[in-house]
Amino acid sequence: MWLVNFLIVIGTFTAMEAVAWLTHKYVMHGLLWNLHEDHHKKNPTSFFEKNDYFFLIFAIPGIISLGIGSFYQPLQWLMFIGIGITIYGFAYFMVHDIFIHQRFKFLRNSDNFYFRAIRRAHKMHHKHLEKEDGECFGMLWVPFKYFAEALKRKN
Repeated sequence: MWLVNFLIVIGTFTAMEAVAWLTHKYVMHGLLWNLHEDHHKKNPTSFFEKNDYFFLIFAIPGIISLGIGSFYQPLQWLMFIGIGITIYGFAYFMVHDIFIHQRFKFLRNSDNFYFRAIRRAHKMHHKHLEKEDGECFGMLWVPFKYFAEALKRKN
């Protein structure tokens, strides 16, 4: 049974990249642009952004899944979905807020091609200050051209 639970966690984590991409492209750069806009047009005097509300919006399904799966045995599989969502949220926070935007100054630069590719793709995303004409909406998986570019720059 542990293998099934492990696969649920890994599958959920993987699926969350698609959820993040779709939400970023169609919700954050669409209906809820008013919450995401200050992430592209940063206010240098404020540590917090309206965009930070998305942390709570994404956390709610994980919290609900963890709660129901923990307390209602027939739906225990929901707990493992909640674990996958939570791990993805932690990875997103570490990569996006700490590594890329350096909101906390303890994980700065990396010579790793994967992290260079992620940072470059995100930089390309932020070159667009308006909600239209965006690119690179993913976080942990970005277009192959950025991985190829990062590998070339290393050699």
